[in-house]
Amino acid sequence: MDMAGRILVLNTGSSSIKYELVDVRTRDRPARGLVERIGEAGPGRLTHRAGDGPPYVRERPFPGHGEGLDAMMEAFAAAGPELAPVAVGHRVVHGGTRFTEAVLIDDGVIAAIEELAPLAPLHNPVNLTGIRVARKAFPGVPQVAVFDTAFHRTLPPEAYTYAVPREWGVRRFGFHGTSCAYVSRRAAAILGRDLAELDLIVLHLGNGASATAISGGRSVDTSMGMTPLEGLVMGTRSGDVDPALAGYLARVDGLDAQQIEQALSRHGGLLALTGTGDMREVRGRDDEAARLALEIYTRRIRKYVGAYYALLGRVDAIVFTGGVGEHDAATRAASLAGLARLGITVDPALNQADADGERAVSPAGAEVPVLVVPTDEEWEIARQALSLIAGSP
Repeated sequence: MDMAGRILVLNTGSSSIKYELVDVRTRDRPARGLVERIGEAGPGRLTHRAGDGPPYVRERPFPGHGEGLDAMMEAFAAAGPELAPVAVGHRVVHGGTRFTEAVLIDDGVIAAIEELAPLAPLHNPVNLTGIRVARKAFPGVPQVAVFDTAFHRTLPPEAYTYAVPREWGVRRFGFHGTSCAYVSRRAAAILGRDLAELDLIVLHLGNGASATAISGGRSVDTSMGMTPLEGLVMGTRSGDVDPALAGYLARVDGLDAQQIEQALSRHGGLLALTGTGDMREVRGRDDEAARLALEIYTRRIRKYVGAYYALLGRVDAIVFTGGVGEHDAATRAASLAGLARLGITVDPALNQADADGERAVSPAGAEVPVLVVPTDEEWEIARQALSLIAGSP
């Protein structure tokens, strides 16, 4: 069996390991799985799927990520396929200004990712845990870090610079870059055009949500900032708020910086407005809180679409991706409502159709096509990892 293109992709969360074995050369997915409830009380759960076979499920406590990765390897041994990757690709959220492309991981890279943890305290430390565990589990196998921020390395100074004292040393970075890289290429293929000649607005709508303006395959503006908190309303993140809010809450409620940051990141967004951060639950309700939340959510998206249209000067396509963007027709329609004079409309029948996969949801011949492109960050991470090791000495 040819293993030459097989990459194991690991996406390590605070209490989970999502993994997928990807064959970049054939586009096959020999296996995928999820280890949940790592480090939590009670039993954890591993769900492993080999090809189209039935799920292989095991439940037992996973005290740490090491035990979770051990369980993953046991699943491969028990249910297949053979696990002999040519590289392991890791999703890392924040690369700062140092990492503008995928890199082979060594001790120096690990130290640098650790130094960047203050910029992504909820993400980089657990990403590092997965890297450290995988290096022990796969000695001698190249490990590659792929950064969410790397795609946005092309942001111009006027897009990434905050109007704050320079000595603070802060700037905007942007996120969801791995998704943007993938769906922008797929959008070009759907349109039958060269990505280098396209101006796109990508709307990645999931529990985290962002809008990105892409010109000629290059990110020129994006809604997320120094951290993933800025921009659109999200599942548990507030998105844009008045910066003076922090000072106000400190004075009036006695909250400290960490409490405010936690509230905006984990208790804001749809959760704050409705009591749930799950768009499916919000959409299923019929009460004033849910209706208001949906209007706030989609109004914010419309504002960014309009702003990015003005910034780009023209738009060749609007691209929806992410769990909400791919599956929630009502959110797509409401997010673009009232933009017909800009050439942006959705076809109600196409938009509401019970369909999956890549598709247009705008009328035939629309001035600005509206596309739905399921993201595939695992494939993009695998592609970048294979490309890097193939070019390494």
